[in-house]
Amino acid sequence: MLTSTFQYGANIRANGIRQHFLRYGGAGRNVVILPGITSPSITWGFVGERFGRNFDTYILDARGRGLSETGDGLDYSLDAMAADAAAFVTALDLEDYVFVGHSMGARIALRAVSRHGAKPGAMVMVDPPVSGPGRRHYPAKLPWYVDSIRLSREGCDQEAIRPFCPTWSDEQLRLRAEWLHTCHEGAIVTAFEAFKTDDIHSDFSRISCPSMMMVAGRAGVILPEDEKEISTLQPALRIVKVENAGHMIPWDDEEGFYRAFGDFLGRAV
Repeated sequence: MLTSTFQYGANIRANGIRQHFLRYGGAGRNVVILPGITSPSITWGFVGERFGRNFDTYILDARGRGLSETGDGLDYSLDAMAADAAAFVTALDLEDYVFVGHSMGARIALRAVSRHGAKPGAMVMVDPPVSGPGRRHYPAKLPWYVDSIRLSREGCDQEAIRPFCPTWSDEQLRLRAEWLHTCHEGAIVTAFEAFKTDDIHSDFSRISCPSMMMVAGRAGVILPEDEKEISTLQPALRIVKVENAGHMIPWDDEEGFYRAFGDFLGRAV
């Protein structure tokens, strides 16, 4: 049995708010994982355990999620969260770091690099929503998020969450039922609506670091025509596909997720 790579959880003040993170590994190239819209850092712990074998890995709670600062008065826009990510790596004085962002977290990484001064050595965007003004909508629907958050806020077990995530394991469902209540409903609604209003395509041409976009083959979030357009905007972008995974790639095909990185991070995940 492998020894856990978990180091500790901690809080740091950056960009004017409390930001909570989990650290795995403690040695190797720095990797900062930015989870998606309703994924507190603890739900990515199994990925952190794997990355921690070869990388010094930080998983960040976005504002309004997990143990990071929350409340009705916070700005939950994409730019606020991107500024948080940029300030986080500065506050920890990380060098030669890599952003690995999933879904909303991929949009955060992209915006942090393109407009908020983040300078990672590399960036991986995992199935980012490519919706925006004048484009087709993100495939998921807002009630899927809001209804499950309200159930969790009232107190529920994994069976109540199962209809929302029918392919997940009992362990994954229990963790989601335990932590979903920490997702501030206003933060989730703001982020979801921003999928329609924020134009991330204008950010792709501003990328200067080596970058990869990982596409979920069964999600319908990124279609072949999107890949073609984005490749035109950023010809140096490496695009890889995990064919048998839905949008939650590590949950659907964990080993396929790790394989998709190849040698991009300098060594295997």
